[in-house]
Amino acid sequence: MNDAPTAPSPAIAALMASPAYRRAADTLAAEHDRTVEDIVTLTQIPSPPFGEEQRAQAYLEMLRAHGLDDVEMDGIGNVMGIRRGTGNGPMLVVAAHLDTVFPAGTDVTVRREGTKLFAPGVGDDTRSLAVLLAYMRAMDAAGIRTQSDILFVGDVGEEGLGDLRGVRHLFTEGKYRDRIKAFITVDSPDLDTIAVGGIGSKRYRVTFRGPGGHSFGAFGIVNPMYAMAQAMVELAKTQVPAKPKTTYAATVTGGGTSINAIPNEVWMDVDLRSQSADELARLETRFQAIVQQAVETENNARDTRAGRVSAELKLVGDRPAGATDMDSDLVRLATAAITAHGFAPRHEFSSTDANIPMSLGIPAIKIGSGGTGGRAHSLEEWIDVEKTNSVQGMTAGLTTILAVAGIAP
Repeated sequence: MNDAPTAPSPAIAALMASPAYRRAADTLAAEHDRTVEDIVTLTQIPSPPFGEEQRAQAYLEMLRAHGLDDVEMDGIGNVMGIRRGTGNGPMLVVAAHLDTVFPAGTDVTVRREGTKLFAPGVGDDTRSLAVLLAYMRAMDAAGIRTQSDILFVGDVGEEGLGDLRGVRHLFTEGKYRDRIKAFITVDSPDLDTIAVGGIGSKRYRVTFRGPGGHSFGAFGIVNPMYAMAQAMVELAKTQVPAKPKTTYAATVTGGGTSINAIPNEVWMDVDLRSQSADELARLETRFQAIVQQAVETENNARDTRAGRVSAELKLVGDRPAGATDMDSDLVRLATAAITAHGFAPRHEFSSTDANIPMSLGIPAIKIGSGGTGGRAHSLEEWIDVEKTNSVQGMTAGLTTILAVAGIAP
């Protein structure tokens, strides 16, 4: 996205000049070692896809120890608690996700080299969970009461086939769904970008089936592998717009019995994405037609006396597209707050928990937790917890939250 320079904000300047704010910022610095300890503790609690329970329970106790009200685990596994405001502002959610991409059994022991911490999931998104706790301590130490209630959430199911199930539940079935008016997800360290748009995705597993048979003796009968290959070729020919950016990919395949057997079942996974809900719907319709045509082509091309080829499309991932207005208070305040701390944030589209509220028309953004990191989603994932840069980033995030929630007089 094209970003114009952000003018200094008098409201942010006034906030940062207040004694209460300065006490909160000082607490982030003073408590930095504790925040690092929280990162290590949480990282070393496994939280694989669909297996977040152990980390969720530990985080639930941390929220309770930090004095939040109504601390609970909801029906899908999110943990949350309220830091009550004066009631003069709408509820703000500040969230970070509990899950990682790594399967059960992955070694999540943290290795420290200087100021760097290495471990699977340490930056995405465990650091953010610890930073949320640091925000609570900073506000408490400064005696800050916000106008809005702030609902702090550790949510499940952000990664992969988790399909944003935690935040989806929060906004469709959760008890606060009618009260939430703004949403900030803290995800990854980077504060040089603010996600203001949500990339929508449809993910399919397509299973092609046929009668199968001996590769020599049954030669000439229909082959589901050919239908799948035809579908891939036709998908690759599909024209999609560059703006709004729209993409597709055949990603994983499997099936078959033996090198000398015509398969009776093969499958492929396909990822369809777009910044536009309308373009995503068009691409999805085109893909479904491609699969159907590939099946018909194969059945017309070869012998069907032993049976016909069929295809089953199973939707395994559905992330809605959406966007938050650049002129919204949430985007303006976040941009000004982060800029005031020496960053030059770009506005971008991404695929995060913020997709869900964006798709519902609720202002939502994604910001970083501070510091730097790299190799996300790899076994060599790392973050740098050097104090100066880490505290600078955390303070920018806290400023954003306080600007949106408002400090009560």
